[in-house]
Amino acid sequence: MAAIPLDLLDRIRELERRVRELSGRANIRPALDQILHGDIVIGEGGQLIAQTPEGVATFKVGQTAQGDWGLFLRRANGTRALTVGDDILEDDQMIRIWSRDKERPTPILMDDAFSDRFLGRPMLPLQLHPTERQNTALTTYQPAWWGSGPATHAVAEIELYTYANTGGGQVKVTMKPEGGTAITVAEYDCAPGTWTNRFIQQPMHDVEFMQWVEWTVEHRNKEPNRDVETRLYSALYRHTYTPDEAPRVPTRPTTATVAAQQGTGPAATEASPSETRRRPDPERAPLGLRTIDD
Repeated sequence: MAAIPLDLLDRIRELERRVRELSGRANIRPALDQILHGDIVIGEGGQLIAQTPEGVATFKVGQTAQGDWGLFLRRANGTRALTVGDDILEDDQMIRIWSRDKERPTPILMDDAFSDRFLGRPMLPLQLHPTERQNTALTTYQPAWWGSGPATHAVAEIELYTYANTGGGQVKVTMKPEGGTAITVAEYDCAPGTWTNRFIQQPMHDVEFMQWVEWTVEHRNKEPNRDVETRLYSALYRHTYTPDEAPRVPTRPTTATVAAQQGTGPAATEASPSETRRRPDPERAPLGLRTIDD
């Protein structure tokens, strides 16, 4: 029998040991509970989904069946909690927070569908307060209601009732954005001897989100020594219902314009409309604004 070097046998045994070790490791599944470096990319129609043992998808991110890219958070019972995208419109990418109502889930917080810079829900009151001239005998315009506050939604909605005696009367509604000029929103005649109802819907053209806007409802008699009275039924800010209600975007200063006006630095130092005014100016209020105890 031929002699075999001892070191060759040792090498064969070591080789067999390493083969067994590698075979064992190949059958061990590595832990997949950590991502220490790098990114995970979900693309080309894919989604990342987390679901309960019952099969309820509580988290999804990726491309929807509709074709846009969205984010979904659902509660364990399957009701929606928060969604981004997957809307009726393919490109509006609205953010919605949903109620827990299983039978009729409703967005309780969302941005506007047709205006990129305003809140959608919840709707908020528009500040209008009565003055002592809510009833007047004068033939010149007198403020019946007045108020000021930040614009939060794309559309303002005001409903008024006016009663005029013999000769009839007139009503005028104006809005004045902070730093701008007064705009006549509505002006109309009121027939004598009856209540005239007017429903006013005004998009917030050329107004920034949270920019302060002053509102005035004025009225007058067409004949002297008569009486006219205007009552407020409702006043609120609401979201748009159609694309036609989307307000115009205001002209915004360029970086160069702001720097030239300020004489220093870039436009980053410019204060936003919500920062330039925190409270209404009492000196702007019409004389005779009623107190809460009247």
